[in-house]
Amino acid sequence: MFNKIVNKYKNLFSSSSIIRIHPDVDNGITPSSNNFSGGVLKCHCHKNKVTVRITAQTAHNHVCGCSKCWKPEGATFSQVAVVSRNNLTVSSNNSKLHVIDENAAIKRFACQKCGVHMYGRIDNKEHPFFGLDFVHTELSTESGWAAPEFAAFVSSIIETGTDPKDMDIIRKQLNDLGLEPYDCLSPALMDAIATHISNSK
Repeated sequence: MFNKIVNKYKNLFSSSSIIRIHPDVDNGITPSSNNFSGGVLKCHCHKNKVTVRITAQTAHNHVCGCSKCWKPEGATFSQVAVVSRNNLTVSSNNSKLHVIDENAAIKRFACQKCGVHMYGRIDNKEHPFFGLDFVHTELSTESGWAAPEFAAFVSSIIETGTDPKDMDIIRKQLNDLGLEPYDCLSPALMDAIATHISNSK
């Protein structure tokens, strides 16, 4: 009987009541700034940092649960946005960058020293998101970037080690933050993909 009671309480408290989603959203979401015109992303190296200059506001910022996106240590989700590739330039130490996976649809350019992903680029001109680069605005010290709008590929965090029994808590936290959880992309982006495929037929 005693063992049953102990096991019951172990099950009750085995999952944390608060899951670390991402440092930029855990304490609330900072709204976007009007007329924001970009900034500089920096890798985590102590010296000779890779820097990427963005000359426009980002779009479709979201937290992402997929196993491919870079995330800060301890975070359950990454945070990623897009910007036109015409508005992105590697401004220093480009030689330190390498592509994580040459076979991936999104070529993620990461610093070889610290491992931080500086941007992702799509080479396939037939891809619905060709022309957009994927960036992590948390790498910038500027404030005013587009605020995250939703959570994508939420179920995928199970693949990276999240206990399935924590999923209800995590989805509740996301909803409480105003980040509606999806197990794909947001409806607007899924519609854009479907439209692109339809028009290309």
